[in-house]
Amino acid sequence: MPNQSQSLDLMFQALADPARRSMVDRLCKGPASVSELAEPLTMALPSVLQHLQMLEASGLVKSEKVGRVRTCRIEPSALRSAEAWIHDRRTYWERSLDRLGEYLKANPEMPETTAEPKEEE
Repeated sequence: MPNQSQSLDLMFQALADPARRSMVDRLCKGPASVSELAEPLTMALPSVLQHLQMLEASGLVKSEKVGRVRTCRIEPSALRSAEAWIHDRRTYWERSLDRLGEYLKANPEMPETTAEPKEEE
């Protein structure tokens, strides 16, 4: 589990940046060169390369250099692991809220609490 936790940490750190999320969005449509990924961004190419390094370190993106062109592609299995982590938490909370709803439905006579503060003497 520690290795999975570390890879999830890197993945969510990579996705925390809007420029990197933009690159991931573009790569979900298909492979792209570094210059294609840099085109819509308002940053210098070295900055784009740093963002891509972070995406590669997180496992979200793989790249390959052929000649002078580096082509990047999304790594779907990495996205699936993040999706599974989120799904597990959502399922837990949905079950907990369902149980609470069932309890409240079965116990309608629960006294109401007042949010009014008591007056000091």
